[in-house]
Amino acid sequence: MKHLVLAFAVLLTAAASSLSAADKKLIVMIAGRPSHGPGQHEHNAGILLLKKCLEQGAGDQVDVRAHLHGGWPAAEELAQASTVVIYSDGGGGHPALQGDRLQQLDKEMKRGCGFLTLHYAVEPTIEKGGKEFIDWMGGCFEINWSVNPHWDANFKELPVHPISSGVKPFGTNDEWYFYMRFRKGMEGVTPILSDVAPDSTMSRPDGHHSGNPAVRESVKNKEKQHVAWACERSDGGRGFGFTGGHFHQGWANSDQRKLVLNAILWTAKAEIPAEGVSSVITEADMLANLDLKPGQGLPEKPKGKAKN
Repeated sequence: MKHLVLAFAVLLTAAASSLSAADKKLIVMIAGRPSHGPGQHEHNAGILLLKKCLEQGAGDQVDVRAHLHGGWPAAEELAQASTVVIYSDGGGGHPALQGDRLQQLDKEMKRGCGFLTLHYAVEPTIEKGGKEFIDWMGGCFEINWSVNPHWDANFKELPVHPISSGVKPFGTNDEWYFYMRFRKGMEGVTPILSDVAPDSTMSRPDGHHSGNPAVRESVKNKEKQHVAWACERSDGGRGFGFTGGHFHQGWANSDQRKLVLNAILWTAKAEIPAEGVSSVITEADMLANLDLKPGQGLPEKPKGKAKN
């Protein structure tokens, strides 16, 4: 009898564990291929760092799966995703624009899956992805409209929103894109990080990413520029765009990191702690998984012997 009770208890524990795992929100994270110079566009290291922090601060709620170097999840995984996070280069090389991936994502968005992009990944092309990104996350970078200068942004005020839970005002130097192409009337869109861009951001000539008459007028008029925003969709899904993240060092800023971790949970419809997602990282964490790039200071891959 004792053995039967013990066996029954083991079965109950296993069932409870299985139920707990099934209840977790699946976070699908996609990192683009290596890009730019040392410490910049560190998509793989950035995604793995955020994954570690999510598991550290919200591991009881989420199952996080990372796809590195431009890898793409299988249809079965996408079908179970609570949100999709992409940190990669954008434009024509955007991983979401290859093959039929937009159609794959559209299927999941229609069932209410979340969608979140970081830095250059906020930029699809006008011809492919522009309409979808605006539908899925409320806005995106549009060439000849949006701009990508490096500047010191100072976020002195944060809106009352679950994404800003526990986040204190902060400032960083980054390639903070702004003047996004948002939904008409900002329908369903809530600015999360905003600041007035300095005149120095318009020191470049007009170009696809550098300037145009409309954005110059906006900066001249000292209008607040939105560099991170949240979106609620009619299909029940949620989106978030974050234009910072050019420099890997930015993730060492605890408030920037917390804001993005909160946003990932929010788009997945998971519960955000009252003080936001807590995470502690070390210098070793910041150096882990960096791409092998000239000047990165990492050990080079061993070279084969020269053939005679």
